Amino acid sequence: MLSHLRDRMAEALQRAIEVEQLLADPETTKDAPRLAELGREHHRLAQVVARATRLQKAEQELNEARELANGDDPDFAAEARTEMVRLEEETAVLEKELLPLLIPRDPLDERPAIVEIRAGTGGDEAGLFAGDLLRMYTRFLERRGWRIEPISYSEGTLGGVKESVFKVSGDGVFGVLRWESGVHRVQRVPATESQGRIHTSAATVAVLPEAEELDMRIEDKDLRIDVFRSSGPGGQSVNTTDSAVRITHIPTGIVVSQQDQKSQLQNKAKAMDVLRARLLDLRLSEQEAERSRMRKSQVSTGDRSAKIRTYNFPQGRVTDHRVGLTLYDIDSVMNGEISSFLDALALANAEEKLSA
Repeated sequence: MLSHLRDRMAEALQRAIEVEQLLADPETTKDAPRLAELGREHHRLAQVVARATRLQKAEQELNEARELANGDDPDFAAEARTEMVRLEEETAVLEKELLPLLIPRDPLDERPAIVEIRAGTGGDEAGLFAGDLLRMYTRFLERRGWRIEPISYSEGTLGGVKESVFKVSGDGVFGVLRWESGVHRVQRVPATESQGRIHTSAATVAVLPEAEELDMRIEDKDLRIDVFRSSGPGGQSVNTTDSAVRITHIPTGIVVSQQDQKSQLQNKAKAMDVLRARLLDLRLSEQEAERSRMRKSQVSTGDRSAKIRTYNFPQGRVTDHRVGLTLYDIDSVMNGEISSFLDALALANAEEKLSA
């Protein structure tokens, strides 16, 4: 491990001790926001401590194996060389796992995320693929034990999805999901294709950090709020009261509509949550665009025009174009097994930050 990473690991281990002491301080329990912040930091540092402990033990055993490998006893030496190979592989894996944990985290990474999935080019097939992505993420999130809260849903034709927006809550949600933003491309024979030809369609995914009111102060004069009657299934109040809400942010032209809740007040509150998240995302995108002009990024900045991943069903492969990772197990990926991509992207981002 590089010396500066050793220094970061030592600092993290020392900070873990300090955080435990602070959490045990009765004064800390009187400050709820501070307690929550320290709790999140303790959870992250606990992962560093666990891996650092295993790494230190593996390195000690590796040094002992090297001494035995250079000994006079040929049997001991052969066994030690075999053990060296195992321990070298183990230390390499632990170093790779530690790297993202030792990089200073973006404060936004700990926030809940608002995920938006929309059918792109490709007609009905794009809507079906958007539905596939929704199921893929739902299964991934359920395995993580994260909470999914639907915000809005618009069904497409043939059982597909035109648009789905939902909030995800849990530990470090945005930091994990942020890499999914972009255009997802699918190559397969659509169910409606009689000639067996492969079509290419796309769906877009946007992952936004949940914005707090302190992040985005929105002036009433900058909003135009329209109410209208909800449409589609939803109970007795549908089509009888003006409960649906459309909010237009005049300076940016961003429009958010919400009609899934029973009352106008609930719809307005959820619409404002989405509007804040989109405005924060817009501000962050502008800042990222400015930074990207000064450096070459290994990892996509999340530009919505970039095709980040291709799902090729005839060949059974999924390729992430940002890190050049291809998996030949498309069924597992579509069943929510996307951790390999997320881990590779997090590692690439950590390496980029170190090189910068």
